[in-house]
Order: sequence, then C-alpha cells, then structure tokens
Amino acid sequence: MNKRHDDQKDESLFFKAIEKLLERNSLNRRLHWTTIASEKALLAVIGILTLVACVQSIAEMYSRWYVGLPDLFLLFIYAEIIGMIGAFYSTSRIPVTLPIIIAVTALCRLIVMQSKETEAMVLLAEAGAVLVLSAAAYIMSLKDKASLEKLRDHEQDRKSDDVGKN
Repeated sequence: MNKRHDDQKDESLFFKAIEKLLERNSLNRRLHWTTIASEKALLAVIGILTLVACVQSIAEMYSRWYVGLPDLFLLFIYAEIIGMIGAFYSTSRIPVTLPIIIAVTALCRLIVMQSKETEAMVLLAEAGAVLVLSAAAYIMSLKDKASLEKLRDHEQDRKSDDVGKN
C-alpha cells in the first residue's frame, strides 16, 4: 500500500512540476529574454545592413555622377529604417506609423521610377495605395496622441491620489 501511495505521490509531484514549468506567466517570464535579445540582435543586423546598402547606393551614385529623384527616395527610405531602429532602441517599441511612412516613401519611389512606362490604371492604384497608407498613418498618429494623453491623465490622477494620501 505504501508503494502505491509513494508512486501516486511521485506522479503527483511530477505533474505539479510539469504544470509549474508550463504555467503561462512563468513560461512567459523565462522565455521573454529570448524574445528581447533576438529582436534587438535582428534589428542590429538590419541596421548594419541598411548602412551597407546606403553606402553601396551612394557609391553607385558617385560612380555614375548622377543623383536622381529615385536615388533620393531610396536614401530617405534608408534614413527612415535607421530612424525606426533608433526609435526602438530608445523606447523599446516601434511606432506603427514609421513602417507605414516607409511604405508610402517606397510607393512614391516606385511611382517616380515607373511613371513613364506604367499604365494609367496601375499608376492610379499605386496612388490610391499611397492615399490609404497616408490615411492609416494619420489615424494611427491620432491614436498614439490619444494614448499619450490617457497615460498623462493616469499619471496625474496617480500623483493627485498620492498627494491626497499624504
């Protein structure tokens, strides 16, 4: 009887240990550092490769002795990507509007590069995509502004509660 009781106790401890290991919050806390580290490492690689691509583009412009509007758009895209990475490292979050702005710039570059050879409907579709993305960026900036105001109000409420308690 004791053997059976000990087996059940061991089995119960085993299942409790498995449950503890797989517990959502506990597992999230243990794995969270891997997400942060891999995200930062990948963004560092993207930043370095963006700088390499930028230098290559500048070298190509220098060798051609010509800088066109598509080249400037491309440099602007590189600058926006580097800015997005900088924003992540300073705030630990990427504002949603930055990738949208990069997409708008890329579409504008595409329109400028292909405007002479492209059919009118394709050009209208690309311009429509720019309009939709611009509207999305504007709406997201309003949302960010509202979120920041809410955060400030919450901080002020907390400070006033702390003052009232003292």
